[in-house]
Amino acid sequence: MKKISALVLATSLSATTAFAGGPVIVAVEGEPMAVEVGPTSSINAGIVVPLLLLIVLGAAVYASQK
Repeated sequence: MKKISALVLATSLSATTAFAGGPVIVAVEGEPMAVEVGPTSSINAGIVVPLLLLIVLGAAVYASQK
């Protein structure tokens, strides 16, 4: 009976430590890279809005003269 108890105890202790926790995943990071961001479009957004306002103002002036 003692041999069976010792076998059960040894099996239960080894089984709990064998499955404790989960896999440890270590992410390997490469060297940091510098990315140069170029212009996103060929039209400057600072000029587009005033041009559109000028066109709308010109259309309003033209429509009021008729």
